[in-house]
Amino acid sequence: MGSPVDQDELVLNWISERIIGCAFRVMNTLGVGFLEKVYENALVHELRTAGLRVSQQHEISVRYNGVNVGDYTADLLVEGRVVVELKALNRVHAAQCINYLKASRLPLCLLLNFGNPADSQLTCKPRRCICVNLWFHCLAPC
Repeated sequence: MGSPVDQDELVLNWISERIIGCAFRVMNTLGVGFLEKVYENALVHELRTAGLRVSQQHEISVRYNGVNVGDYTADLLVEGRVVVELKALNRVHAAQCINYLKASRLPLCLLLNFGNPADSQLTCKPRRCICVNLWFHCLAPC
């Protein structure tokens, strides 16, 4: 039997695979050009249809020395473990994903870009922030 860390990694991989698969279904059906909210609502539908628990517009508080110093709103929180940030832009900025991970102390953030990533510039290298450009159907660490 694997260690708890191995089990946790397996669960995160399983959830991530489902999220990305659902995102590809949304992208293949809707294509490029809609507002972010359209993709978000479609993805929530796909994730729930796949049997995953999803919190939409999930609040994340930033704490400093025990004091709330700010609040973020992540697009989705899946299974209480994976933050999902959706974009429908030409440029992807992964800093938002990093900030969610820091503030929430969650292990994984998937940044899903439904826009054309031809101009995407990935400028960060966090351990657990993964950018998925759905237009090109590729997966690359930030």
